[in-house]
Amino acid sequence: MDKQIRILVAKPGLDGHDVGAKVVVRALKDAGFDVVYSGLRRTPKEIVETVRAGDIDVIGLSILSGSHLPLCRKVRDELKAHDIDNKLWIVGGNIPKKDHEALEDLGVDAIFPTSSRLDDMVAFIREQVSKWPRN
Repeated sequence: MDKQIRILVAKPGLDGHDVGAKVVVRALKDAGFDVVYSGLRRTPKEIVETVRAGDIDVIGLSILSGSHLPLCRKVRDELKAHDIDNKLWIVGGNIPKKDHEALEDLGVDAIFPTSSRLDDMVAFIREQVSKWPRN
C-alpha cells in the first residue's frame, strides 16, 4: 500500500466512557495506522461527516452503552445517504454475541467485544484493507 491506513475511532451516542477507546487508539497508532479519535458523544451524522472529510479507510465504533443496534442502524443510514459503501466498518465494546448477526446484517465487517485482543484487531484491519482497492 502506498498510503497509510487511516482509521476513525468514534464514540457514538451518550456513552461517556472512553478509556477503552483510547487504549484502542493507542494500539492502532503503535501498529502504524493513522488514527483519528472523534471524542465522546458523536452523532451518526457527525461520524459520517468525519468519514467524508477525512479520507477515512476504516470506521471503528466503540459502544459500551448497549445501544449498539440503533446507533449502528443510524450510522448505516447516514453512510447509505452519502453513498459510502467502500469502508471497512468495525464495532467494539459491550456487544452481546446474540447481536452479532444483526450488526453484520447492517454491514458491520467485524465485531470486537471488550475481551478482544488488540493484536487480533490490528491483524484483521491489515488483512481486510489490503484486499480492497483504494479510492
